This record gives sequence, C-alpha cells and structure tokens, in this order.
Amino acid sequence: MKKQATREAYGKTLVELGKQHQDIVVLDADLSKSTKTAEFAGAFPERFINAGIAEQNLMGMSAGLAAAGKKVFASTFAVFAAGRAFEQIRNSIAYAGLNVKICATHAGITVGEDGGSHQSVEDIALMRSIPGMTVVVPADGPSTSQLLRQLYQSSGPAYFRLGRMPVSQVYPDDVELQIGRGVELKTGADATIIACGIMVDKALQAAEVLSGEGILVSVVDMHTIKPLDQELVIKKARETGVILTAEEHSVIGGLGSAVCEAVSEHCPVPVLRIGIDDQFGQSGSPDELLQHYGLTIDKIAQKVRNLLKNI
Repeated sequence: MKKQATREAYGKTLVELGKQHQDIVVLDADLSKSTKTAEFAGAFPERFINAGIAEQNLMGMSAGLAAAGKKVFASTFAVFAAGRAFEQIRNSIAYAGLNVKICATHAGITVGEDGGSHQSVEDIALMRSIPGMTVVVPADGPSTSQLLRQLYQSSGPAYFRLGRMPVSQVYPDDVELQIGRGVELKTGADATIIACGIMVDKALQAAEVLSGEGILVSVVDMHTIKPLDQELVIKKARETGVILTAEEHSVIGGLGSAVCEAVSEHCPVPVLRIGIDDQFGQSGSPDELLQHYGLTIDKIAQKVRNLLKNI
C-alpha cells in the first residue's frame, strides 16, 4: 500500500474543504510549508493568516475569528500548539466553547533529528485534560481526510494530532469513520491491542506475526482518544480478558491512561501500555527512535506473549 504522511493528507483535504465551504479560515505560525497549510494559502489567500512565530497570538486570533462565526483551523507543530499556547487554548478557546480545530503536526518522536525539544510526547495528555476538548489521532491518509471532514461538521474545540513521517495506508480511500467510535480492524479471542496513530499499522502487523503462532489478537484503532469509545473498550476487555495499548506518546495521560481509566471502572482486566516511558525524545532518524523506544512490531508481539504468560 502507498505511504503518505498524515500532514500531507491534512493539507490536501483542507483545500477540498475550502472549495466547498466559504466559512473556513486557516491560520498558521510561520510553518505553513511544513504543516502543509501552504496549499490552502495558495488556493485561498484571502482566508489564510500567517500569525508569525507567535503561537499564543495564533490561538487568540483563532478564538476571535471563531467567535465571529468562522470555522477555524489553526496549525503549528504539536510541541508549540499544546505546550506554548496551552493557556490560550484553555481560556480563550475551550472555556468559551469556540469552534477552533487545532491541527498540530510533527507530533511524537518521529519528528526525528529535530530532537527532544521538538518531539511532543505530552500533547495528548495536555489536550485531553481540557474540558470539552475532542482529541483525534488518525492512523493514515484516508482516515485523516475522513476525520477532518467530520471535524468541520462538529461544533466546539478539537485537537487533531498529525505526523511528519509517511505512514502505510491502513484504510481504503473511501473509508467511513465516526469521531468517538473506535474501529475493530482485526478480531481475535486471546488478547486485544488498542492503538492510535502510527501504531495502528504496527499493531496489525504484530497481530499477523502472532497469528502464525496460534495467538489470535483483536486490533482496535482508537482514533478518538476523547471522547473515548468506552463501549468498545469494555466489550474487548470482556471478550479477551487482556488489553495492550500502543501509542507514539508518553504512557502517562494518553491513550493507555484513557483505556486504563475505562477498564478499571467498568471491567478490570490486565492492561499493558506501550509508549514513551516517562522520558523525553532525542535526536535520531524516525526508525532509529522507534526502535530505541520499543515502538516496533517485534516489541508489540513480545509484550502480548508476556502478557498472556503472566495471567
């Protein structure tokens, strides 16, 4: 299957949405070539604003435009969006319930050589903590496009987490997804892997490896971290009895934490979290970093084996 970075799909879909809807305004913080909002700027310059290297102002301007009735898409790197502008997102956007979609690219360690200062592994936790904030992490190009279209139709603030690195296509081009509803991509009775973002494809490949050993694993794409599809999480907890979560994010406060919260309240079963173990990132190629932090097909498969041995 072809590979495409989710930021690439985001840029192309923004242009398509801009052709269909005149109320869309896009803002960026002087990174439009990297976030791919430059494509929208080229097509609709009168509806694009470069706020400069001033992320807090970017969010404040977005709030004002949304209050005036515009559908606003605000983009910059994840470490700057969620980190530097947190207070503006909380107070100016979310507290007011404004219709701003924060589309943050270059999330996670696959930013690569830019290093730990630019590798946001805390952003899901930060955005998930804000009342009323929807948090979405697409797995590939087609899911990015489909979920972005749904975000346009939705009301209120949202955080859309996108990556720099090209990723394998998981879904067909005409996939239909729903925000707040996870997707069971593979069904098995022995264990469940719940993944998001780039880890969905790796989870599917790990499940194929395990199936060759007679271990049948369910794989769920939990593209919406908030609101979490608790119904599906609890269903899989009851059916398989063990869950492993996989994310390109800290194990603190992200998908793994959300799943643990749901399971502990409604159907206590063993849960093992794969992610960044309370560390910062570092400089290296995306593949080197994924290997170093254990975000690989082999590590997922081994964790499932270990989990099943210990129950």
